[in-house]
Amino acid sequence: MAPLLLLPSLPCCQRKGLSQRAASAFQLHLPGLFLLLFFLQPGTALPAQIEPLVESEQLLWISGIVGHVDTFRIPIIALTPHNNLIAVAEARKHSSADIGAKFIAVRTSTDKGDTWSPTTFIDNDGSQVDGLNLGVILVDEEENLIFIIYTTCAHHYHCNVSSTLLIESQDDGRTWSQPRNLSKMIGTKMFAPGPGSGIQKKYNPQKGRLIACGHGTIEEDGIFCLLSDDHGKTWRNGGSLKGIPYNQPKKFFDFNPDENQPYELSDGSVVINARNQNFYHCHCRIIVKSYDACESLPIENVSFDETLVDPAVAAGALVKDNIVFFSNPANPSKRINLTLRWSYDEGKSWVKDNVMIWQGPSGYSSMTTSKNSSNDQYIYLVYEKGLVDITESISFVKIAIK
Repeated sequence: MAPLLLLPSLPCCQRKGLSQRAASAFQLHLPGLFLLLFFLQPGTALPAQIEPLVESEQLLWISGIVGHVDTFRIPIIALTPHNNLIAVAEARKHSSADIGAKFIAVRTSTDKGDTWSPTTFIDNDGSQVDGLNLGVILVDEEENLIFIIYTTCAHHYHCNVSSTLLIESQDDGRTWSQPRNLSKMIGTKMFAPGPGSGIQKKYNPQKGRLIACGHGTIEEDGIFCLLSDDHGKTWRNGGSLKGIPYNQPKKFFDFNPDENQPYELSDGSVVINARNQNFYHCHCRIIVKSYDACESLPIENVSFDETLVDPAVAAGALVKDNIVFFSNPANPSKRINLTLRWSYDEGKSWVKDNVMIWQGPSGYSSMTTSKNSSNDQYIYLVYEKGLVDITESISFVKIAIK
């Protein structure tokens, strides 16, 4: 832009009969005019400036309070086909550990998060030593379906074979199917979905495709995606971005992408924002972009977002009205300072302003958003929250986009 501001327009203006004062005023406003012309080029609309505001917050689950549950962890949230909210979490029966027996806990809201249903449990792994682990929630808006995908025997702790399971609801989350084992279609290699939201492609290529991404074991880590082009009836393995060295124990600073959240941009590309498990390059997020609907995750499309400082954790990310939002505990080493950030340029840069949701212990987070409507501009966020430890509760935050 700088060379354009040096164009010799003043003499030209004088030759056309403008007064010296008018010509000077015209020259004074040249920078603004050129900036306006730049933004009015095709595909370069001026970004709508926003001011997110926390409208309300309430605890959805408190560990040790409900029934036989010791700890609630791994919150995920989605907007249902009928525009209601559904929040899901692991209900760990005996301890806060990742291994162990669990329920899947669910609460729903029909009034945009102002009130919530009592907790129901839609799956129960019994007394498995290495029980279920959430997971991805995925909404098929074309067929009005909700899927929850999760894994069992993720850690191979006193068990040998991992399974990827799927349950679905055809009535907006009121009832759920029995678990369906996807292993015959995708194999038994350990795949831990999310945790977070899957996406349904809104744009070509592969408009309508369902995409659920996750990670492998710590040794064989990396990003892996599952794809369905028939509304969840069948699934297959899509693209992957493997850790280095692959299938070997990792050392500090090895390349080790882990838990992740995909989102789609308006050009049809998919961005996956991932946990940087071993802090390769930085204490920040790994970003990989796919232009073929997650058939591949090329290494040349990998970058590191050093603005998104991160202590290695599952984070939330989504797009609303062409603005990218991101939530995480914004600290290089501690799970504290749960923060909401946003970007007007598809994540290339982030606005300096941010919203501090909670300064104390805060862990995994997940977000969803209302449908595009001038009367309903909200982001809904769930996250792990505590005074001393992140495992104390799971909180819901309603954020108005002003």
